[in-house]
Amino acid sequence: MITTNKVVTVTYSLHANLPAQERKHIETAGEDKPLTFLFGAGNMIPGFERALDGLKLNDNFSFSIQPADGYGVKDDAAMVQLPIEIFKHEGAIDFEMLKTGNVLPMRDNEGNLLQGTVVSYDQEKVLMDFNHPMAGHELHFTGKVIALREAAEDEIAHGHVHDGTHHH
Repeated sequence: MITTNKVVTVTYSLHANLPAQERKHIETAGEDKPLTFLFGAGNMIPGFERALDGLKLNDNFSFSIQPADGYGVKDDAAMVQLPIEIFKHEGAIDFEMLKTGNVLPMRDNEGNLLQGTVVSYDQEKVLMDFNHPMAGHELHFTGKVIALREAAEDEIAHGHVHDGTHHH
């Protein structure tokens, strides 16, 4: 049974309710590339772990997660106006980069890597959205538990699965 400190492998299909659309397919983890994680280590969104808690090997699942238990609600503070000058490349603004909807890797003042989505821009400023792309959306998972085992002591100590190919 899925409980804390079990290594869980699932296949799933994720759909989300996005604005102006019914449900949109987001991603699939099939048998060729399933999701394996250490249950209870806090590496997954809270609603995902809660919904899988207590399932057994070969159990099928289908559940929905509200934004608060997923990637959170949209945070207006994550909408940031940046000076357009920082998007200059070799002295000129790269307007290909500034297409609405483009996701750009950026760094904050502490050097942390962030993903920002271009919302809009004018001649002086660029409005970037640093919310997670799935923030504010209801998530719908369907899938199956395909493997289940006890975690090794070092996996529990490190808080993640060791897959044998490299250490995270």
